[in-house]
Amino acid sequence: MRIAELMNERRAHPARTVVLLPYIQLLPLVRQVWAEQSPNGFAPRFETTRTWSSAHAFAAGADDLSFDMGLDLLTARGWLERAGLAARADLLSSRLVEAAWQLAGVAAAEVPAERPQWAVRARVAVALGAEAQALQLEAALGRIAAEWAAGSAYATDALLRPEIAQQTDLLVTLEGFEADPLARTIARSFGGNAVSLSLDEEGPMGVIALHPARDPSDEAERAAACVLRHVEAGRVPVALAAIDRVLTRRIRAMLGARGLGIRDETGWKLSTTRAAAHVMGALRACAWNAGSDAVLDWLKNAPAVAPASACALERRVRREGLREWRSVASLQSPEGAKWPALIEQANAWRETLQPARTLAQWLQSWRELLQACGHWPRLEGDMAGAQVISTLGLTPESQLQWQQLPQAARRFTLADFTAWANEVLEAVNFKPEQPGSEQVVILPFNQLLARDAAALVLPGCDEVRLPPSPEPPGPWTAAQRVMLGLRSRDTLEQEQRAGWRSALRTAHCDVLWRTSDDSGEPVLASTLVQSLMLEGQAGQVADPRDLREVPAQPVPKPLPTGTHLPVAQLSASAYEDLRRCPYRFFALRQLGLQEASEIDTELDKRDFGNWLHKVLSGFHEALRSTPVPHGPQRAQLLDAIADEVTHAQGLEEGEFLPFSAAWPQVRDGYLLWLAQHETEGAVFERAESDHEIQLGPVKLVGRIDRIDRMPDGSLLVMDYKTEGRQTTAERIKQPVEDTQLAFYAALLEEDTLGAAYVNVGERGETRRLDQLRVVEARDLLVESILHDLSRIEGGAQMPALGEGIACEFCAARGLCRRDWWSS
Repeated sequence: MRIAELMNERRAHPARTVVLLPYIQLLPLVRQVWAEQSPNGFAPRFETTRTWSSAHAFAAGADDLSFDMGLDLLTARGWLERAGLAARADLLSSRLVEAAWQLAGVAAAEVPAERPQWAVRARVAVALGAEAQALQLEAALGRIAAEWAAGSAYATDALLRPEIAQQTDLLVTLEGFEADPLARTIARSFGGNAVSLSLDEEGPMGVIALHPARDPSDEAERAAACVLRHVEAGRVPVALAAIDRVLTRRIRAMLGARGLGIRDETGWKLSTTRAAAHVMGALRACAWNAGSDAVLDWLKNAPAVAPASACALERRVRREGLREWRSVASLQSPEGAKWPALIEQANAWRETLQPARTLAQWLQSWRELLQACGHWPRLEGDMAGAQVISTLGLTPESQLQWQQLPQAARRFTLADFTAWANEVLEAVNFKPEQPGSEQVVILPFNQLLARDAAALVLPGCDEVRLPPSPEPPGPWTAAQRVMLGLRSRDTLEQEQRAGWRSALRTAHCDVLWRTSDDSGEPVLASTLVQSLMLEGQAGQVADPRDLREVPAQPVPKPLPTGTHLPVAQLSASAYEDLRRCPYRFFALRQLGLQEASEIDTELDKRDFGNWLHKVLSGFHEALRSTPVPHGPQRAQLLDAIADEVTHAQGLEEGEFLPFSAAWPQVRDGYLLWLAQHETEGAVFERAESDHEIQLGPVKLVGRIDRIDRMPDGSLLVMDYKTEGRQTTAERIKQPVEDTQLAFYAALLEEDTLGAAYVNVGERGETRRLDQLRVVEARDLLVESILHDLSRIEGGAQMPALGEGIACEFCAARGLCRRDWWSS
């Protein structure tokens, strides 16, 4: 070993020899290799700059960088407030921390005595371009970040003291692809007692196989298959390069399902773990304007909440379409329902997190809430949960530390605290428990140096995820990066290419990329891959997945019977389902397999229709109690009713804007039609009225939009439509095919009546389209209902028809397996 030879040449004692590694993942590996090759001798100290400095006591000052996101966010706010940017501190704090952390790597590499000179150069660098008005905010962030990094003390400053070099006989710096300015500064302080060795050794290329994939799913499956082939061939451990975080997690899940031992050295964001989702879900559910979805999600996942109560409450909220949680309190509960108590309990929990308080008080209240809703024991018993507790400082011991920090004395609102907690969790990676003996190692491909990988799988090698010249991080320009001592784009490209070449020296390499993305857009292979093709160093190979011939097993049309599911009640929409497709009626009406309605969705034309129904109902009820003549007064009354309904339904002004912009035309067109309608002698009688009538063994039920009394004493049943006029006109062409108006007519005990659709157009024209043969259609409908229900009761089959437009948006399509039928 070269290190052992150097120790002998320099007569350096192992205890006074330090081997400085480029990254911490190499520590256990080099210690194991040394123990195997020198089992009877003393070993030198293998360190990284972080582990070496941790042996020396260090306490960060109030304004120092701590590299703890939670603390540095608070310190960043203090810097911004002193700079006169307090109003924008919420927006800029995380960006300031990011910029300061980038500069800290360079500032920490300066000897403390020479750091003021670096600060002078940094001030000049960040001033470049500051005169541009559009860049004033970026320039201010750069100035603050430079001052923060230059004025901070660092734990690694202990390694730059003269006594460290005096206590060490030999310093061996092992260099990776990324230049470490701190390691080089330390080596300079050792003078002739420091030796630098490169871990990158020249060698022949391995056997490289290229795998173009159709899309991300195909790429993940091919990559997992490549890993499995190497494991089956005994080529372990297999290195899996983490180029694309999302793709890597998909591949890891596939390999984990096969029971492979996986050591993940990259991990994933702590904020994406289930534990973090639970704790952040509790915070978001406590916001004063929390949506019903957020609160229901929290309650359904809270161990202290009975699942039956949470599900019952969710069903009711979805049925009522209550998007905002504050609207849930007005729900009328039936006698014996359990969910009203759950609403009270949820509101009591939410109330505890409403007032502003200091950070330490927030953490205590948050911990108490997690304990009350049952999450705390689960967090303590989970690896990710324990890391969440530790990272956020939710323990009583951490709370005492927060109380002693002046930065944490500011009072936070719930929104401030939620943003702080989210940033903290986003800044930390979670690494799952590592197996004793791994078959697969997940790591960046430029950290394969000195690794004993038998094979390498490189997924994600397309032009987007593996550019040959990576984008430099941070807001700095090319000129600023040079003056600040940050790595330039050219340097990053050289490091990327060097890491790529080194990775391809692995004995067996599989390179994968997608030819199209999720959206279907074509994607090219990375320039690095294209170079391999042009140089003839690699070739495409067959799909590594096993091909299996699966015999076709077409699904026959379902032919259920509904004999044992008697129909006691029938609505117009339910009978329409029966007429369109008997299986649809069987699945959705008799079995009750209804889709859960979404709550927090964008407003669409159906929402506008429901809103308009309520507005017109309220308008006509108001006119009946207080008649208003035709003219501007009616328009004012209709606008007032519209505002009341909008407020009552909690419709946000911005989201409802497309419909509210069209409202003046809709209003004027409707009032114009109404004036003409009333001149014909029609008198408003009822709106949004519920009706039911017993028809043999079944009860017909329905809600009629509007009923008017005509001059001859007959009734006119009307239904509002906001659809296209042609669509409405098609409804009345075949009276016996139009279920809705005929069904509404059957709900009334009038022998003579009229029926019509009122098409309320968004372009300002309202028209009435009469169903002239509604009495005939009603009589035929009644006969048809009795006949159809009799056949169902008698055991008639209820086949899925699979015809026409009814299948396009049918909720039962997945049940009838329409797309897998044999014929």
